[in-house]
Amino acid sequence: MTTLSIANRGNNRLLAALPQSIYAVLQPHLKEVTFKQRKVLFEPGDALDRVYFPQSGMVSLLIITTEGAGIEAATIGREGAVGLQRGLGKRRAFTRANVQVGGTFSVIEADRFEKAVREHDVLRNTITAYTEVLLAEAQQIVACNALHTADARLARWLLQTRDRIESPMLPLTQEFLAQMLGVRRTTVTLVAGSLQAAGLIEYRRGRIEILDAARLEDAACECYGVMQHQHLPGTIGIDLHAPA
Repeated sequence: MTTLSIANRGNNRLLAALPQSIYAVLQPHLKEVTFKQRKVLFEPGDALDRVYFPQSGMVSLLIITTEGAGIEAATIGREGAVGLQRGLGKRRAFTRANVQVGGTFSVIEADRFEKAVREHDVLRNTITAYTEVLLAEAQQIVACNALHTADARLARWLLQTRDRIESPMLPLTQEFLAQMLGVRRTTVTLVAGSLQAAGLIEYRRGRIEILDAARLEDAACECYGVMQHQHLPGTIGIDLHAPA
């Protein structure tokens, strides 16, 4: 791990939106680490001992059943942070945090972050605002999974992933997509095949490339547009999902 310089906050929007004086408090304790795809950051019930700010890559928060099956509740890329609520005090995880697209993260020990939050209201307000946005997204995904077709949901998910990692090249397997969407692998095969036949995507083993984003947006459900307009209210007021 290497310490980040104050002059370079990287690509994480939450860190970039903080006042320089507040970021300077965190900077000496932020370490840079690279995680590979499928790295588990924490499991349900684990004590949250670190906060992760993605600079690239993407994390999925998964609800895990007693049988071991999982379905995605939210995704977090460089617009946000994983475990941010730990700044409000001791917390345990409710979900599995799984690195679905490998990348670089700025990581801070939870106790250090909690101390900074106690001393600076801007950080506390940021946590509250971001938690509200993440909750709204999770609620939208619940509705999406219950009400919308598999093809519309897949189109929405591919676009969201593109936005999170800022690349049309998505390192995703059919098995993974089936888990994220809560459908059978055969369903993903049929739906992805349909999108490929229409010229919207190109699927190769372990990788999907978005070829026509505009038409893919037309194929996606309304949830994509709703989540695109979520933003942090109040202190920061940045659009989490707008292009950089």
